[in-house]
Amino acid sequence: MIARAELRVLYGDTDAMGQAYYGNYFRWFEAGRAEWFRSCCTSYKEVESRGYYLPVVEAHCDYKKPAYYDDTLTIETWFEFSGPARFKFEYEIRRNGEFLAQGYTVHVCVNSDRKVLKPPEYLKNLLEPRQGR
Repeated sequence: MIARAELRVLYGDTDAMGQAYYGNYFRWFEAGRAEWFRSCCTSYKEVESRGYYLPVVEAHCDYKKPAYYDDTLTIETWFEFSGPARFKFEYEIRRNGEFLAQGYTVHVCVNSDRKVLKPPEYLKNLLEPRQGR
């Protein structure tokens, strides 16, 4: 399953060269991930309310073309399982269908004491049927 989120590049998202600052791509990945959870009829807020957290332990972005102020971007997000206690989300960012960037984030499941856990059944059931692209 692929979730799609759209957003517009704000003036404050750009650097002195008029391009979107590279670090913002990770914020846009987060927007895509939040939309992915929403498309699963839940939210990250709901996951946290159950006492589970998914901190990022690895992140990567491969930049192909820059985004600019006022561009409308589409972030496509899908889930890839990567280990017994790890989650991997993949992302592609496009502007009017033009490929700009791709990347991923890897997360672990932890409790409120930051102890790494195997994902609970609730989370496994949410993620497993929706794997892959």
